[in-house]
Amino acid sequence: MTEIDKDLASIQKARDLCKQAREAARSFQFASQEEVDRICEAMVEAAVTEAARLGQLAHEETGFGFPLHKKLKNEFASRNVWEYIKDTPTCGVLHHDKERKIVEIGAPVGVIVALTPSTNPTSTAIFKSLISVKARNAVIVAPHPSASRSTAEAVRVVREAGERAGMPAGLISCLENPTLQGTTELMNHYATSMILATGGPGMVKAAHSQGKPALGVGPGNVPAYVDRSAHVVKAARMIVESKSFDCSTICATEQAVIADRPIAERLKAEMQANGAHWLTKEESDKLAAVMFRPNGMMVAGLVGRTPQYIAEQVGIQVPETARVLVADLEGIGPDHPLSREKLTTVLGFMVVDGWRDGCDRAIEMLNFGGDGHSIVIHSRDEEAVLAFGIEKPAFRILVNTWGCLGGVGYTTGLAPSLTLAPGGIGGAAVGDNISLRHVLNVKRLAYHLRDAPEVAKLWGGRESGPAPAQAASNDPGQDAIDRIVAQVLAEMRGTR
Repeated sequence: MTEIDKDLASIQKARDLCKQAREAARSFQFASQEEVDRICEAMVEAAVTEAARLGQLAHEETGFGFPLHKKLKNEFASRNVWEYIKDTPTCGVLHHDKERKIVEIGAPVGVIVALTPSTNPTSTAIFKSLISVKARNAVIVAPHPSASRSTAEAVRVVREAGERAGMPAGLISCLENPTLQGTTELMNHYATSMILATGGPGMVKAAHSQGKPALGVGPGNVPAYVDRSAHVVKAARMIVESKSFDCSTICATEQAVIADRPIAERLKAEMQANGAHWLTKEESDKLAAVMFRPNGMMVAGLVGRTPQYIAEQVGIQVPETARVLVADLEGIGPDHPLSREKLTTVLGFMVVDGWRDGCDRAIEMLNFGGDGHSIVIHSRDEEAVLAFGIEKPAFRILVNTWGCLGGVGYTTGLAPSLTLAPGGIGGAAVGDNISLRHVLNVKRLAYHLRDAPEVAKLWGGRESGPAPAQAASNDPGQDAIDRIVAQVLAEMRGTR
């Protein structure tokens, strides 16, 4: 019996999915707003109903985090995201600027390749599927190989719900047996139009190098500065709760606390009261030696794990009550491995003298693997808060809130998202929380507004010769524009 080559099979499957997605996108491109919203609402209802089961599957497959926290992320990716985008029009006429004589019309991007990570597999798949379909795009989910089963199941749940509500077959699909070659084929295929990349640095870089639009994330080496003016009790509780949420598998989670000296000891005591366990210098060194490879990459087996699991692997003792392991930092950079991004329940801690010194240390952390991503500040000094907003190379400055759930838009007013872009300084095209507007194209009807200058009318720039006859105006007038817009709207509603 001939053994099937997994890479070749994955490549062929990728090609088949791309062709099916393109046909489905073509059949869906003129769907009405009512049809689109009905399909999306069915997807959301199904995802919320299955949120707990999908969270359990993700935990069982990857070993990361906690099922209950993953359930919350699934609900957030469906219900919260939908509440944010549901009233946004994506079909037909979106806006009519009568003064500028511009009519904006929604248009899909086409076929979107959605790369999903092992840390948030089901929630990211739900999120990207929902925003894609709302904009009338097809979407092909490419899972991380270590989370392929749970991701495929999440895709199946929203796909079947959408198809029962009238969505064309093939509009949502999943590369269920992914390989690097198969995923690369998805990104390279002529039928795909855009890549939404959430994952490790290697895959995100590959997505940005495909010669087509790509929106990706960057690493989130997030500093959390606690100012002397902060509400220390609240800050300590939020930091520990945020860092321990789903075992720190959200990239906006705090990676090191930078404490202003006057409140440092009190902050430490309050963090300990909330479940932070301080490591000795010897324990911190042992942890750093086990947690990171020589190239600075974190060992995958410690991602998204509890303090107790980490301690067992390292050979140290920690109490069962520990929610977070904290290591004192003597500096930031390659010589201090625990100042790197740690997608697990390990937090750095350092003391500074004043918010300006805190500013400098925060910038060091961002430059050391977190450019453009996020920063947290706990302060009641608006001068310090504003300085952090102006001076830091980060696009999310989270004030007096959780890092992880604040960054994704749960505890803040940011766009609810599971793909946080770090802007140009972080290697991405934008610095936003990726949402509906990033996967929606807009066409514009632009009517004649003002006459061209006389010099533009002269052939070759010559002023000699007879003056050209005055052409009749082609301006249809405002009444005609209004009639056209009304006609388009009526046709989209199916009333004509």
